[in-house]
Amino acid sequence: NVKKNASVMADAFISHGYKVISGGTDNHSMLIDLRTKFPDISGKKAENTLVRAHITVNKNMVPFDTRSPFLTSGIRVGTPAVTTRGLNESDMGVIVSLVDEAITNIDNETVIASVGERVKKMMKDYPLFTM
Repeated sequence: NVKKNASVMADAFISHGYKVISGGTDNHSMLIDLRTKFPDISGKKAENTLVRAHITVNKNMVPFDTRSPFLTSGIRVGTPAVTTRGLNESDMGVIVSLVDEAITNIDNETVIASVGERVKKMMKDYPLFTM
């Protein structure tokens, strides 16, 4: 399920205009090059914005990156956490739409807060595993 979710998520990123390195994924994660859609947004800024919207990604360098490893031009996204919590293929497009909305409105705190509230509402019935 983790791999199925990742494949669907990669396709959703591509349909939203993002460049997925290698054109997709064969495993649990994907590397997104932000420069195609948002050349002025660093991976660091995207990561920090998405954290405020309760979405976890990691900034990551991409091939031929012109930014430093501290800024990066990409983000790395994976599906193990959401899959473990119970989300499936039909949820991946929703997640990508939320990511896209947050990055598209990266300087609009009202939109970021709205995305965060929708993330919390979506995940309310899918608690984190605890011991």
